[in-house]
Amino acid sequence: MKNRKVRLTSVLIACVMLLAACGGGAKNSANNGNGGEQTASSESGGEKILRTNNKTEPGSLDPAIAKGTHESFVIYQAFEGLMRYDENDELVPGQAESYEVSDDGMTYTFKLRDGLKWSNGDPLTAKDFEYAWKRVIDPELASEYSFQITTYVKGAEEYFNGEGSIDDVGIKALDDKTLEVQLKAPTPYFLDITAFYTLLPVNEKVVSENPDWAKDPQGTEFVSNGPFKITEWNHKENIKMVKNDNYFEADKVKLDGLYFDILEDDNTAYQKYEGGEYDVLVQPAPAVTAKALQADDPELKMGKDIGTYYFEFNTTKKPFSNAKVREALSLALDRKTIVENIAQGGQIPAEGMVPLGLNDDTDKDFREANGNLVAEDVAKAKELLAEGLKEEGMTAEDLKGFTLSYNTDEAHKKIAQAVQEMWKQNLGIEINLENMEFQVLLDNRKAGNFEIARAGWVGDYKDPMTMLDLYMTDNPQNDSKWSNKEYDELLKKAAASPDQKVRMDSMKAAEKILMEEKPIIPIYFYTQPRLEKSNVTGVYKPLLAYPRFIYADIEAGK
Repeated sequence: MKNRKVRLTSVLIACVMLLAACGGGAKNSANNGNGGEQTASSESGGEKILRTNNKTEPGSLDPAIAKGTHESFVIYQAFEGLMRYDENDELVPGQAESYEVSDDGMTYTFKLRDGLKWSNGDPLTAKDFEYAWKRVIDPELASEYSFQITTYVKGAEEYFNGEGSIDDVGIKALDDKTLEVQLKAPTPYFLDITAFYTLLPVNEKVVSENPDWAKDPQGTEFVSNGPFKITEWNHKENIKMVKNDNYFEADKVKLDGLYFDILEDDNTAYQKYEGGEYDVLVQPAPAVTAKALQADDPELKMGKDIGTYYFEFNTTKKPFSNAKVREALSLALDRKTIVENIAQGGQIPAEGMVPLGLNDDTDKDFREANGNLVAEDVAKAKELLAEGLKEEGMTAEDLKGFTLSYNTDEAHKKIAQAVQEMWKQNLGIEINLENMEFQVLLDNRKAGNFEIARAGWVGDYKDPMTMLDLYMTDNPQNDSKWSNKEYDELLKKAAASPDQKVRMDSMKAAEKILMEEKPIIPIYFYTQPRLEKSNVTGVYKPLLAYPRFIYADIEAGK
């Protein structure tokens, strides 16, 4: 087994070296694919336009409908919630000027700042937040993030399920500047949720008059309330934004605009960065990151993340309905090899669904407190696979027709190939690989049109619940369709209790069930590397999101 593992590692290293070679000569071909446009800082007669990449086409830029980082990266530049994360990763008032919490922790009262406006000049009031939040839980909208409100707000779940009135939902604009929110139970992280993109405000008049307002800015104004506003969305090509002069802190916004290239190919993106067409390159190819790390390149910024990279099973399809088969496929993977030789961005092999960086009731890291729940044991994997397949009336030969789906990206491809090879060498099974656009993958997962699929989850707020409630039975984002009554009850108990020890103990027990049943295979805990030119300042990355450009600047002459 040792020799086999060495051979596999050698193959993986060779693949990465080939990838690095493909990225060579970048400066000689920097203008490929974009007509040799000017560099960001000199475009449009000297305006400060920061240029970067967005790896895939957004499905929607409507905060209520958006469901991934490929959308939120843009959305967070254009919108702002009641609260926001600042450059020190502290949760601070955003559109709210202040807030009060009742003694029982059940009622939040937000006071908005004076003179808030939408980008089109309309007044922004507490009624806009009431409208936006109630729109999220409208059953006809079918927002996949509706649970961020139905789980916590009084009357929201009843309304969403058709068993209550919208008037009984605990979200009320008391006047133009005051929003009152009544919760079902004390929720220590509720303020964090108000900074999440699903709870960003939208302009009721704009949304009502144009159902496609967030899909096609051309021909109509894309109205938002953040530091920038969208002026163009050339689908599958680019998104252009300009400074929003109506933003309440417009005097602190130094850039004239932003330019997001929609580009999946990592090599082309790196060539553009090297050629001066990008000021910032988010998540460069693994070989590029590895090279920058080795060289201690000052342009490399390693952002922290609360997120987990994993593969998800469709548990409604045999043999992945069998927990022994799922566990066998997990046990057969060498995560250390994947992290060190493929991902190469400082990632940490996963030990559960909840990543490092979230504390429990004793201020100990939740991950460390709950232990390593992910093992590697090829002998046990073979045993479980044989048992599970026999129970399903299948053999290893029957797995040849199954497919692991992943979204188009060089890193995802290399990881999928490594997983495919590990399963072949360690278990003697062969599966197919299929790549597709990220939005297509998301849609297929939602529709149940997959067998095994790449997935990733970045936390929405700073509490272990953000990683665990995803797999509750009724969560719209539970694409695996896995269901466990005890798991659900433990998380409901954690959500309802004001006692932090009760909450954390319940979540620890729930995570152990999730990792015993394995509807998912955690691979590693995320980091987020980016390359940033030396003349760019003020970019910051919150722990729970992609980089923010509100305070960014491009210094001349550097």
